[in-house]
Amino acid sequence: MNWYIKVLKNYAVFSGRARRKEYWMFVLFHFIISLVLALIDNFIGTGYETGGGIISSIYALAVFIPSLAVSVRRLHDIGKSGWWLLIGLIPLVGIIWLIVLHATDSDYGDNKYGPNPKASPEV
Repeated sequence: MNWYIKVLKNYAVFSGRARRKEYWMFVLFHFIISLVLALIDNFIGTGYETGGGIISSIYALAVFIPSLAVSVRRLHDIGKSGWWLLIGLIPLVGIIWLIVLHATDSDYGDNKYGPNPKASPEV
């Protein structure tokens, strides 16, 4: 949960680097929270026929910028520009390639985006 909160606190920080652990822990908690909110939406009758609902939509909007920021920082960690996120617009192949990039190990040592976060103390 600390990793999730760390991402939310750094919601508008698009510079620097993010470890795999920070990114994937954020994704895990984001998925769990989204699932719970979708169930609540359906239970209280605010769900849409296509899935999700009002509460889920508000949450998705609230974490949109932090999600982009941590994704950009994750790409920085492997030496890629944040513009690589646009590859996700290519159907299927783009999403798969982004998953591969996000799962790639960090650049060893410092890179042009900053020091290696693995050298820093964990949360």
